[in-house]
Amino acid sequence: MLNLSVLLEDSARRFGDRDALILGDERMTYAGLDARSNQVANLLVSCGIEPGDTVALSCPNIPQFPVVYYGILKAGAVVVPLNVLLKDREIAYHLTDSDAKAYFCYDGTPDLPMGEYGRSAFAQSPHCRSMFRITADPDAPAAIDGIGTLADAMALQNTASETVVREPGDTAVILYTSGTTGKPKGAELTHANMVLNALTANRLFDSTPATHDRYLVTLPLFHSFGQTVTLNAGISVGATLVLLPRFEAAAALDLIQRENITVFAGVPTMYWGLLGALDGHPADIDRIAGNMRLAISGGAALPVEILTRFADRFGVQILEGYGLSETSPLATFSDPGGEPRPGSIGVPVWGIEARLVDKDWNTVTGSGEIGEIALRGHNVMKGYYNRPDATAEVLRDGWFRTGDLARVDDDGFYYIVDRAKDLIVRGGFNVYPREIEEVLLGHDAISLAAVVGVPDDSHGEEIKAYVILEPGAQVTPDELIAWAKQQMASYKYPRSVEFVTTLPMTATGKILKRELGRAPAAL
Repeated sequence: MLNLSVLLEDSARRFGDRDALILGDERMTYAGLDARSNQVANLLVSCGIEPGDTVALSCPNIPQFPVVYYGILKAGAVVVPLNVLLKDREIAYHLTDSDAKAYFCYDGTPDLPMGEYGRSAFAQSPHCRSMFRITADPDAPAAIDGIGTLADAMALQNTASETVVREPGDTAVILYTSGTTGKPKGAELTHANMVLNALTANRLFDSTPATHDRYLVTLPLFHSFGQTVTLNAGISVGATLVLLPRFEAAAALDLIQRENITVFAGVPTMYWGLLGALDGHPADIDRIAGNMRLAISGGAALPVEILTRFADRFGVQILEGYGLSETSPLATFSDPGGEPRPGSIGVPVWGIEARLVDKDWNTVTGSGEIGEIALRGHNVMKGYYNRPDATAEVLRDGWFRTGDLARVDDDGFYYIVDRAKDLIVRGGFNVYPREIEEVLLGHDAISLAAVVGVPDDSHGEEIKAYVILEPGAQVTPDELIAWAKQQMASYKYPRSVEFVTTLPMTATGKILKRELGRAPAAL
């Protein structure tokens, strides 16, 4: 018997008066977080949510995210965290595909109008019966279009609740990922997957209740990296999580210094931003270096120059790792006690096996030989929600094939050399070309499109579309970019469009994207 919410309940019992969450001047203790999550659980039960039902959550890094996240789990339901940058068309797809029965949606701000998109998507969802608006404004109207606020709904609920017990193999979270061959798929992660991956992170990074770490949480909590390595791992050891809803380097430096941050987890562009923000910033580097004991990087390749400069300026060695939504996500990581190996994603973490395979699942042998990374262990997902064929393509005998090509050295350290699925990583966000291409083809002026990643100093990779127009079509690249911006999340739409008359193809009609100027990518 197991429920992921036990991580919170145990810490609330042991460290009830300790600050669990900090956002600006707001403080929430572990006892307070647990009580509010109980109210959410009771609310869901009162709405008819049953164990195993799916409940979606769109929310930035504010206290309501963990409150609702653990409340959904306590009710025995399955959390479906959604990217807050999705537009109504995309949200509606996720709500429908996941069979979501209820939806918690941040009401938004002028620069993040989630509420507008969420209400539209909710109206389009055939299964969603209940929606609650997460409002940052205490004076927000109680109801818009008949949809009430979470705060008003919680006020009617008891702060005590009996957590629904689940089996270790029951689904706890569905994280949406995608591929170049279709629409986003929901990776089903079990309670055992999530609990063991969080505990593995603490084992790897030597985090315990005694260290009382203080995390700066700026990685999106709807993302696998932030959810496991900061939220669940931190909560399980009674850490204090300092929330930063949107990464801004200067603001992050201020918080790192003011809140005595000991653990920072980010994508490479965040480290690049912190180094850049030091120029002209009155940061007390000695104080920061004296407090920070751990810096963790993932999501994209970490340039050696950034790794070296960060260690020189902050006195902290960045640890680099690898994982996917399908692996909860930790799979391999640098050895915290060993010498850094720039460019390596490290070795398999505790309880995980890794090997390189060919297209027929045969093990690739020989030092330096390239193969596709396959992983097996407590971190591997149950499968893709309602997609048995897609699951069968990547899972066999407990092994999950990642689609990433790598080599391994004589000491067992892995090095990503390419991505087999043409994945674009923009600022730590995964962007899947096929999804973007399908949206572009919905424009009347576009006959054919190919989307690739191109090198970019700021985001690692930027999105470029090569477009063949319909005969006689009259449209400019800027007009297409503006249209695309309205159709998809801000990290997805192409920043440049180039009109071409032909696209390079194989004899079978497959577009040769490498001939479009894409540089070889490494994770």
